[in-house]
Amino acid sequence: MNDSLPEDSAPRWQGERGGWLLVDRQTGHVSSINLPEFAVLYSAASWYRNYAAYCGVADDGKKRFALVAQISRRRPVLRKQLSNDGIVEDAAPDSACPAPVWQRRPVRVSFEQTGGASLTFAIRGHVADLVNDVEEEEGSK
Repeated sequence: MNDSLPEDSAPRWQGERGGWLLVDRQTGHVSSINLPEFAVLYSAASWYRNYAAYCGVADDGKKRFALVAQISRRRPVLRKQLSNDGIVEDAAPDSACPAPVWQRRPVRVSFEQTGGASLTFAIRGHVADLVNDVEEEEGSK
């Protein structure tokens, strides 16, 4: 971003985080991607195919959500509250939670919560289901 004033003799550039962009390789068309509740400073997105998984932050900064958004869909595929712990104003970048981890087969995403516990969700098209590892282990015996 150009941070210079009109009376400055030389441009003064300043780097700043922004949202995500989608570039069409065939036409070169660039458009912004709207990720619901994505906090540019606090959220770390993890991409798999046309899905973005990240920790979103409510407008008041007091709630965190596990979110999975799909490109070209208005509503998120997944929105699950993680904790009621607020984010302090002077928090470090990407501090809402660590970047989620994707798994290929079956398609799953895991969100790590405060205290080391993690939530894993199976993604099937436009829906997400909570994966309970105990039930899966009993079902596979």
